[in-house]
Amino acid sequence: MSYEDIRKWREQQIHLQMDHEQLNDFHDDLMLKTVQLALEKVKVEQGEVPAPFAFFLMGSAGRREQSIWSDQDHGIIFNGSEQHQAYFQKLGTEIVDGLEIVGYERCEGKVMASESRWTKSIEDWKRQVSDWLDEESWQSLRHFSTFFDSRVLLGEGKLLEDVKQVTFSYIQSHPEIMNRLVDNVGFIQKGVGVFGQLLPQQSGKRTGQINIKTTALFPYVNALRLLVLCNHIMKAPTLVRFAALKEKYSFLSEYHRLFESLLAFKFQFTKDVTEYEEVHYIPLKKLSKKDKQELKEYMKKGAELFQQAKNTIEKECSKW
Repeated sequence: MSYEDIRKWREQQIHLQMDHEQLNDFHDDLMLKTVQLALEKVKVEQGEVPAPFAFFLMGSAGRREQSIWSDQDHGIIFNGSEQHQAYFQKLGTEIVDGLEIVGYERCEGKVMASESRWTKSIEDWKRQVSDWLDEESWQSLRHFSTFFDSRVLLGEGKLLEDVKQVTFSYIQSHPEIMNRLVDNVGFIQKGVGVFGQLLPQQSGKRTGQINIKTTALFPYVNALRLLVLCNHIMKAPTLVRFAALKEKYSFLSEYHRLFESLLAFKFQFTKDVTEYEEVHYIPLKKLSKKDKQELKEYMKKGAELFQQAKNTIEKECSKW
């Protein structure tokens, strides 16, 4: 099997996925086949893998929230010495090239295993996480949040767990960092105006379209990330985070249902788009009056959930 074979399989099968969960299962299978092929190619060229490693997904892939088109967000942790860096970066580069052929665009921000920032030894990763939190800048905390929304696709899951454990130790001894993490994602793009109207893009290529990711999805995603950080839970998919926290926070049950419904709503209106740039935008003219009311409710409840999460952090997690 070649990358081209996998791409053809993707083109034949991707539009057959019936719902959000099936689509993300398909992405996992597609990416895993691609990474396994990349690994075999590198073994032929560079020899056997020199140390245990984990290839992990981040961002929407890490959270299992991919649309029909997706870009690449991933990294590598290896349990070895500095001399192994070149091998794993070569593997990362092969994975990036393979995924691009299969149909996953390169990440504009270069959050990919081909980059030294995102492929490191376990010790360097532990230092990197602490450094991001120490720095407390807007960008470093964004890098941290991107990293924390991660799960292993191939390799040793414990390597990622060990790095995430550093996060919890850091928060335990620096609880004030939680307030900075809240502030880092506290801006919510308004999707509804003062007169209750939806606020689409006013200019450019996306005029008349609303960004469902920034106005509706992100408040739920960010709220759940903050709550699992507060509770030392490593899971990355937002739906799994809801399930892990519902027993402790009964108020989450309603939002859990809403988020599942929101993912289905997004799938319905983006399943037929033809390029990556379109997956987060929905033309308002596609929405019925009922659809618009539903979307407004998702936005309203998302902002409400984020405020509840913020209050919980202030009360439980930022003053240990």
